[in-house]
Amino acid sequence: MKPNINAADRAPIHPLWMRITHWLNALAVLVMVASGWRIYNASPFFPFSIPSELTLGGWLGGALQWHFAAMWLLAANGLAYLMLNIASGRLFRKFFPLSVSAIVRDALAALHGHLSHADPRQYNSVQRFAYLFVMLDIVLLVLSGLVLWKSVQFGFLRELLGGYEFARRIHFFAMAALVAFIAVHLVMVALVPRTLLTMLSSGRTRKTV
Repeated sequence: MKPNINAADRAPIHPLWMRITHWLNALAVLVMVASGWRIYNASPFFPFSIPSELTLGGWLGGALQWHFAAMWLLAANGLAYLMLNIASGRLFRKFFPLSVSAIVRDALAALHGHLSHADPRQYNSVQRFAYLFVMLDIVLLVLSGLVLWKSVQFGFLRELLGGYEFARRIHFFAMAALVAFIAVHLVMVALVPRTLLTMLSSGRTRKTV
């Protein structure tokens, strides 16, 4: 008996455009974080600095060049990712509906090791919340970064974010939140390694009946 393979089974778990934008975002974020830490070290506002081995750029001018280059990649690629998600209907199909009770339920299940990862096509509520959060966090990073880059030209945005110095802190904590997301994301990938494989290839599934 021939396997019954429907269209949903033949479709890739993640479309090609999503995999490309995902890895471009990952590259941009890696460069921005490493160069951003070097920029922070040049004028820290907390009583600590980032180890130079974890930074990129070598000196302030070099770090700024890396940072701006990655900023444009992140902004352009992130916008493309968002628009394609909306145009394809993937944004609402993958990330909604979402509720506080569902997030708490799935978070408790994850803590007890009872959260299923059997179907990589479906995001649980914790994943939905985390991915939506990081989208908004990157938007905040870009907006606060514009204030730090061209404070005078983006005067209205500067005042909206509470002034230049407050925008620096917003940028720092948004970056810290992004790093925390990446750390958790990497741990989850290590626990469920086939999720990495679906980001490297089409990841098509085959179901038989």
